[in-house]
Amino acid sequence: MIILDTTVWIEFLKNNQNFYPQIKELLEKREILAVECVFGELLQGIKNKSEQEIINSFWRHLPKVNYEKIILEAGEYSSKNMLIDQGVGLLDSIILVHAIKGNSRIWTLDKKFLRVIPIELRYKECPNID
Repeated sequence: MIILDTTVWIEFLKNNQNFYPQIKELLEKREILAVECVFGELLQGIKNKSEQEIINSFWRHLPKVNYEKIILEAGEYSSKNMLIDQGVGLLDSIILVHAIKGNSRIWTLDKKFLRVIPIELRYKECPNID
């Protein structure tokens, strides 16, 4: 399974052709895992009812896993790995812990976040951050 970070979802929703075809294919194969905090961020940025309906529709139909105490675990993981000192906040830590627990990969365009994601959890299409 693949977790799309908010940055990637935004490009998909903007119909960016550098992302849209591949994400569409992953969605059709049901390989995208929905993570609540990502969808919360997407909903935070909606501009109209239509956008809200689209995002909520994806949320309703995508596979998801709910882990009890995920936020607490993410806070502990972040503290242990000093993620806040590297510019990575709690929401990204939650995404990372979801990936670790679910053996999923993360697709992000956020270079700070990408730097703290273990290589085995990075989606193959992540940009080079050299």
